[in-house]
Amino acid sequence: MEQILGILAIFFAAGMGILLIRAWCYKKQIDHIRKQLLFLETEDSNFLLTSVCAVGKTKEVIRCLNRVLEKLRGEVRSLQRTNQSYRESITSISHDIRTPLTSIKGYIQILKKSDASPEKKAEYLRVVERRLEELNCMLNQLFEYARLEAGEICLHMEKFHVGNLFAEIISMFYEDFSTQGQEPIIEIAPRAMYIQGDKHAFSRILENLIKNALVHGMGKYYFSVESKNGHAVICIANETDCIDKKDLERIFERFYTTDQSRGRRTTGLGLAIAKEFTIQMGGSIQAYLKKGYFIVEVCFPLIEQK
Repeated sequence: MEQILGILAIFFAAGMGILLIRAWCYKKQIDHIRKQLLFLETEDSNFLLTSVCAVGKTKEVIRCLNRVLEKLRGEVRSLQRTNQSYRESITSISHDIRTPLTSIKGYIQILKKSDASPEKKAEYLRVVERRLEELNCMLNQLFEYARLEAGEICLHMEKFHVGNLFAEIISMFYEDFSTQGQEPIIEIAPRAMYIQGDKHAFSRILENLIKNALVHGMGKYYFSVESKNGHAVICIANETDCIDKKDLERIFERFYTTDQSRGRRTTGLGLAIAKEFTIQMGGSIQAYLKKGYFIVEVCFPLIEQK
């Protein structure tokens, strides 16, 4: 009996020793993690938690904490990029609005102080009217994009004939092309093509793309709509001297303008709005350069005729 008790005592002592060692390891590991967390609390570091001794599930806990740390750091980086983007956007908006306002103010001061002829004053007034129209267009684009981002624009989806609406919208710009002395090439496939979409949104997409071509293009405009692989493919093309391949990656970003086009009084929102409307209608949009032409293609799934 005494022998059995002795053996039990030895096992008990060994068990207690193991428990004490594990408790010491847990304490050491927890102290180590606590010190690392205190360091991370005060320092901006990409440092991750480490283990000093593998005991129980402490390694698994450390892995979980590191995943949380990496996720939080990713969110912080994303927030920093967003804040930087907003700061750049505010700077861009301020510049774009200030330019026509400065011009308007200048011409008004000239009109107040000038003893110019009535014809010259009428010319100044026409310039002021143009600048006011530019400013009004910019503010409308800003308001429209803000509503799009906030999800405040509800699309009314319906079936409509792409070719007919395409031709109708292009005809609205006849005077603009005539002013530039240009006659665009227009190709509309004879086949009746129907898509499911919002007519107003579709009109805004084309209007913005055509305006972009008129403002930034050098002429030789080409517009087409055709059926390809079950999609209606709309193409807007023009010669360009202000777009490089590096611009294509950012061409649909809000407020993005090329360096060469900065002086052409544009918000950089036209293509961003076109892209947003296209996506909301279930379509796709892409831009590319080909033999000196800047080309934008918009695709929407065709619906079958019954």
